[in-house]
Amino acid sequence: MRTLLFAVLVMLVLACVSLLVGVTHMPVWAMLAGSDDGHAARILAISRIPRTLALVLAGASMAIAGLIMQMMIRNRFAEPTTSGTVEAASLGLLIVTIMAPELPVMGKMLVAAAFALAGTLLFVRLLRLVPLRDPLMVPLLGIMLGGVIHAVATFIAYRFDLLQSLLAWTMGDFSGVLRGRYELLWVGGLLAAVAWIAADRFTVAGLGRDFTTNLGLNYKRVLALGLVIVSMVTSAVVVTVGMIPFLGLIVPNVVSLTVGDNMRRAVPWVAVLGAIFVLSCDILGRIIREPYEIPLGTVVGVVGSAMFLWLVLRKRAHAA
Repeated sequence: MRTLLFAVLVMLVLACVSLLVGVTHMPVWAMLAGSDDGHAARILAISRIPRTLALVLAGASMAIAGLIMQMMIRNRFAEPTTSGTVEAASLGLLIVTIMAPELPVMGKMLVAAAFALAGTLLFVRLLRLVPLRDPLMVPLLGIMLGGVIHAVATFIAYRFDLLQSLLAWTMGDFSGVLRGRYELLWVGGLLAAVAWIAADRFTVAGLGRDFTTNLGLNYKRVLALGLVIVSMVTSAVVVTVGMIPFLGLIVPNVVSLTVGDNMRRAVPWVAVLGAIFVLSCDILGRIIREPYEIPLGTVVGVVGSAMFLWLVLRKRAHAA
């Protein structure tokens, strides 16, 4: 418990740093003394605080979505960006943008969530049809499926001159987050709380269909709940800020090395470490080429791919 409280403290410190980093200088002491003209306070209220909240909500919810998918698929390398879920959500958002551009943001998110759920179910179906002797075949199959879906989305976007929009949805970028443009991420936070409430059911379902049925649980309902949470969280993040690669893969694996596979114990750790990881990468992206900004998706992609390679090599070393 003390270690978790320390992690929460680190997250709060990084959140405070995130509020102060940026092109506009934030005169903290002047604001506290009341001598500021109000410009910095308006920047805080309109841009910095919404951005920091968006980072925390997106980081925590996407990390938990990755944990749920790993429990349901029973594979440590499964997560929304390695199963075609993100690409399916992007395709759904593209279709609804073309067919119903006046639809409210919540409606677009629901359509994207439906496409994400369909893509995830297709991925699960393919896993049952293809013999998988190596755990690494699971993310490989998911990446191939995601590539096919992304190719279809790219062709449609090219025909309707929406390639720039599609690129924005597949590149995590928080630079455009303002008050009134991030509130959809609270849906992800709410679903993360639902995942914590149902954590014991997900833990049991992760042991297999037969074991779950013998304990009196409906395996299909638990699986459906988990996949719906993953799809909703993914679509909310994609619609608001775009794709954040490897987040749902790296954080749950790091937590499992120390906490274990009990999801009720792991969820708070995954949420806090997911927020810390995203906050750290975002701050890094803002200070490397200040006053310019490197998109969060690029920074997370570089750091996450390196950590993914480490996890793969570690698995191989233990298998040997």
